[in-house]
Amino acid sequence: MNRQDAEAQGRQAEKTAARFLRLKGWRILAERVRTPRGEVDLVAKRGGLVAFVEVKARTKLEDLEQAIDLRRLQRVAAAAEILYPQYCPNGEDMQIDVILVAPRRLPVHLANVWHGF
Repeated sequence: MNRQDAEAQGRQAEKTAARFLRLKGWRILAERVRTPRGEVDLVAKRGGLVAFVEVKARTKLEDLEQAIDLRRLQRVAAAAEILYPQYCPNGEDMQIDVILVAPRRLPVHLANVWHGF
């Protein structure tokens, strides 16, 4: 898969993940937020909780197991630290989530995956 195809697949997965979160009662606050430390694919809020979400897509279900690693989570956590004041102005709780997307499957939502390893 070339870079352009991978980019299109990633954008589609992010749209799928956003729809999935909305169905679960989340409100999408932002998409593809860039910071000097990294990018957050989705920022979502439900009640007093804000989730900084990494979305990973793979064409094969078995490849999803290796889609997320410590380095990627560290980048999302570093970006979330920068973004926290903007998206949690009232001291809302926050968490780092991952949504895994594969064809012909419901997305898998892994909530609160970052515990400061």
